[in-house]
Amino acid sequence: MRGRADTGFGVMTEEELKLAVAAARKRGEKVVMTNGVFDILHAGHVSYLQMLANWVTGLIVAVNSDASTKRLKGDSRPVNPLEQRMIVLGALEAVDWVVSFEEDTPQRLIAGILPDLLVKGGDYKPEEIAGSKEVWANGGEVLVLNFEDGLLDH
Repeated sequence: MRGRADTGFGVMTEEELKLAVAAARKRGEKVVMTNGVFDILHAGHVSYLQMLANWVTGLIVAVNSDASTKRLKGDSRPVNPLEQRMIVLGALEAVDWVVSFEEDTPQRLIAGILPDLLVKGGDYKPEEIAGSKEVWANGGEVLVLNFEDGLLDH
């Protein structure tokens, strides 16, 4: 399941991601993070990720593990196993880093990375987003983007 981790990009472990983000910040780059199941990738996902990539230099996509996906979405999910979901996301030009998490939310992962911008798509309130309090406490921003008909509602 290795992507471009040896170059500081692609599918990687949490420890590798922390090193890659630290290196990006030393270069003065801003980091944005989003998360989700990304089980059945569609045009709305791609549009969303491309928009995020246009805002900053480094885009992290945190992906729910198979076990957490099953807990959140039911026994018939995921359709695609974690390794395949991560490989597909890592192949997208918009995505710099892909990492998985076992918990139902990426709260712990976000608190360890502290992105400059934390973004979720959907009908959330910013204060409901896992990791929002930690990001705000570190001077970062939290943003919710709305979706319409499977595509981003700009």
